[in-house]
Amino acid sequence: MAIKDFMTKEVFSVTSDTKISKAATLMEEKNVHRLPVIDNGKLVGLITEGTMKEASPSKATSLSVYEMNYLLNKTIVRDVMIHKVETISPDATLEDGVFMMRSKNIGVLPVVEGEQVVGIITDKDIFDAFLHVAGYGELGARVILKFSKEEDHPGSLAKVVELIASKEINIQTLLVNPKEDGSVIAEIQTNGEVAILKDLFANETFEILDIKTTGEV
Repeated sequence: MAIKDFMTKEVFSVTSDTKISKAATLMEEKNVHRLPVIDNGKLVGLITEGTMKEASPSKATSLSVYEMNYLLNKTIVRDVMIHKVETISPDATLEDGVFMMRSKNIGVLPVVEGEQVVGIITDKDIFDAFLHVAGYGELGARVILKFSKEEDHPGSLAKVVELIASKEINIQTLLVNPKEDGSVIAEIQTNGEVAILKDLFANETFEILDIKTTGEV
């Protein structure tokens, strides 16, 4: 799964000499919380709601409204932007993006190809990607199976896939989670029906942790 498949391709940006009041207005209009700063086609920084709040006068300041407005209109993006920006390639994996965000404790990565910003991926995009990969909201039935340490051997999951295919049921997503005790949890989203899957697995030794209809309004 590549970053380019989940990134936001429509990128709103500002230049480094943009007034922060104008940047704030753009964020509000476009409902975004960060803006890449691009000069002459090259990424030079990043401005966020947080950096702008830090630059804004405190509510406890003794400045008058006119003085505060003057200060905000005088301050430009260059004065408050993040200069060292972590970026990622569009061909990098989604896992690479998650790892970078976690290790750097950041919530956004401009996606850069060469020197050009071709997209942006945020923690919200990551959440959406997870739901997509997990098949959340798909119409059908989801079953969660548990294979004990003894049951987890080459071919155990293949048998489950063959059983499902024997009923001409399509597997939409399949997630596998190995546990510390040696057991394995398999979460399978199908376009089948709960009753059929229950009958299909009735005589199997693995444990059915959960099985339910999905995608219903």
